[in-house]
Amino acid sequence: MKLFAFALRPFDELGYLEALSRELGFTFAWTEDYPTLDNAELAAGADALSIITNPMTPELLERYHQMGIRAIATRSIGYDHIDLAAARRLGIRVAHAAYPPEGVADYTIMLMLMGLRRAKLVLKQAEAQDFSLEGKLGRTLASCTVGVVGTGAIGACVIRQLAGFGCRILACDPYPKDALRDQATYVNLETLLAESDVVTLHAPGLPENHHMIGAGELALMKPGALLVNAARGSLVDTEALVAALESGRLGGAALDTIENEAGLYYLDRRLDVLPHRDRAVLMALPNVIVSPHMAFYTAEDVEHMVRSSVGALDAFCRGEDSPFEVR
Repeated sequence: MKLFAFALRPFDELGYLEALSRELGFTFAWTEDYPTLDNAELAAGADALSIITNPMTPELLERYHQMGIRAIATRSIGYDHIDLAAARRLGIRVAHAAYPPEGVADYTIMLMLMGLRRAKLVLKQAEAQDFSLEGKLGRTLASCTVGVVGTGAIGACVIRQLAGFGCRILACDPYPKDALRDQATYVNLETLLAESDVVTLHAPGLPENHHMIGAGELALMKPGALLVNAARGSLVDTEALVAALESGRLGGAALDTIENEAGLYYLDRRLDVLPHRDRAVLMALPNVIVSPHMAFYTAEDVEHMVRSSVGALDAFCRGEDSPFEVR
């Protein structure tokens, strides 16, 4: 296999890719730049492409197909940035990544605790040497009912970790897991929203889940509840979320992902005027935490993302199947 990697990070991903190339016996070239029609020729001579969460449009896919690319893998679990219909029409096989759930689960619990203990306000005021207590009264996680929406690998891991805090746990998923029933009670989404002090989202970013938390769902939540999203920004209607926060009905939000974040993460945009007003509003609120979609970012997870996605490309080039193929 001859591989070309776009948007490869030299400070972490490159080392893992070099080790994997020696292990599997393939060659590769790479760039830190994101793929565009203007730089498509960088991949000339490659059999397969490794990308990250950048849009793969029909035009880009057509160009790569003309260059002989027959497989593309994204170094991420999500693959909604790839036009799958265009890829299938062109005969390009597509794969995504997988990684252990503990990294995102850990981060989710951290966001819950930070939200419940008003960490953003505490730390910001401490920077200004305001060490007062007013407005900073928090809650213990043990006193809360936590609702987990989506009990796949990450949601299930969150439930297992939450069990150690002693809180009541509700869960919602079209496919309940019997193994979790001794730790969580499965209910419908409406019941979960109405009874939870903390709601954490772990559903996939599928079209049917778009804005699964909108104005109607936010209205069902307990007054003062905390919404946590370390899954996909498209799950939450941002306009409705801002309205619920500004009205004071929602107690706060802790978000690792928001809508329309493409082109922001993972770039240095310090000198740019960012065209993302929703993000600016959310960042300005003292009861909202917005982190730059990095719940996954552990050494273990990055290595697994490179290994699983590139391993799938190697299998494709050998004419074999991979469990990470997107079908």
